Amino acid sequence: MFAAERRQLILEMVRANGAVSLRELARVVQTSEVTVRRDVRALEAEGLLDRRHGGAVLPGGFTRESGFPQKSHLATAEKTAIADLAAGLVEEGEAIVVGAGTTTQELARRLARVPGLTVVTNSLLVAQALAHANRVEVVMTGGTLRGSNYALVGSGAEQSLQGLRVSRAFLSGSGLTAERGLSTSNMLSASVDRALVQAAAEVVVLADHTKLGTDTMFQTVPTDVITRLVTDEPPGHDDRAATELQALADQGVQITVAGGAAGPDVAPGADSVPAGRQPRRDVPLPGQRRNHGAGPGQQLRSALLGEQPPGERAARVADLRRR
Repeated sequence: MFAAERRQLILEMVRANGAVSLRELARVVQTSEVTVRRDVRALEAEGLLDRRHGGAVLPGGFTRESGFPQKSHLATAEKTAIADLAAGLVEEGEAIVVGAGTTTQELARRLARVPGLTVVTNSLLVAQALAHANRVEVVMTGGTLRGSNYALVGSGAEQSLQGLRVSRAFLSGSGLTAERGLSTSNMLSASVDRALVQAAAEVVVLADHTKLGTDTMFQTVPTDVITRLVTDEPPGHDDRAATELQALADQGVQITVAGGAAGPDVAPGADSVPAGRQPRRDVPLPGQRRNHGAGPGQQLRSALLGEQPPGERAARVADLRRR
C-alpha cells in the first residue's frame, strides 16, 4: 500500500471513530506502528487530525470530546489491564464512588465479584455493569442525563453527593498531567467529578498511557489530591508519557503500572496480587534506572510510597528488605 493510500485509510478510520489507537491503525493498514506514527504526523501537519499518545483523534484541541462509541475503541487492551489491577484495590464490604468513563465501566464489570460492596455512581454504564451482581449495592446520583457518555450531571447530581463519605473514589478523564492533574473537556462532567472527589478519603485515577501528558479544558482533580494512579506501561518509544509518570511520582502520587509477570520486578514488601491480576511495579526514582541505555518508557515500575527524603527512603527500603 502506498503512503497516500495508507494515509487516506487512516483518515477515514479516525473520522469514522473519532479516536483510534496506533496499534489498531497498524493492524488495519498492515504496517508497523513506526510507519503509522509517521503517517499520523504528516496528517497532523495538514490539520486533518490531532495526535495523542498512542493514537490519533479528530482535530479540535481543548474543547473537543469524543463520544462513548469512539472512546470505547481507543486503548481497549490497556483499559482492561488497568481495570483488572484497580479491582484488586477494592476490599470486601467497602463503600466507594465510581465516576463515568470507559475505563471505569471496565472496572465495574470486575467489581461485580466483590461481595458486600456499595458503589455510588453517576454513570448509567457503571450501574448497568453492576445491576445483576449479588451482594453489591448500587446507589445512583440524581441529575440530568448527558447522552454522550451516559452520565448524570448538573446540580441534581452534585447535591445528591453532599454529606456522603466513602473510602475511595475511582475516576477517569480526558487527560492527565503533573502540572494540572486530571482534566476533562466538559464543564458539567468536571463539576460532578469534583463532587465525587469531595466524598472520598482517597482518590484513585484510572488513565491509560494515551492520556498522559494530555491537558484538556476543565480541571477535575489537582495533582496533590490524587492518591494513586493506575495506568499501563507506555511503549518504549513514548518518552513523554514516561516523563509525565515520573513527574507525577515526584509529586507524591503512588503509581501502579499494569503489565509484566510477577517475579523480581515486584517491589519488596508490595501487597500480593490476587491470582489472574497483573502485578504492580515500581516507577524508578530520578537517576534509578536498571538499563541506562533504554528510554524512560522501558523501565517503568510501580507502588511508590510517595516522595520521601533520601535518608528516609533508604531506611524504608532497608526495612522492607529485612521483612
